[in-house]
Amino acid sequence: MASASLTVSLVSADQQVWSGEASMVVARTVEGEIGILVGHEPLLAILSSGEVRITLVDGSKVVAEADDGFLSVDNDVISVVARRAALV
Repeated sequence: MASASLTVSLVSADQQVWSGEASMVVARTVEGEIGILVGHEPLLAILSSGEVRITLVDGSKVVAEADDGFLSVDNDVISVVARRAALV
């Protein structure tokens, strides 16, 4: 059975920037912007510089600027690993 939310971890080269439960994640990849919802197929994407927007299950939003790295999705677990990332 699929989970009701995404488990998200956003880390930079030297620290964990944010982690928690979310309903959606939007990030900029080298191929364009991508939105991830619960039940998304497994994915590995290369990030380009830009915003990572995380919508929490209560509807509030967390926004971070991230530079270079990758995003992986597997079984509703999203890992965003960036060379540099900071909450805005």
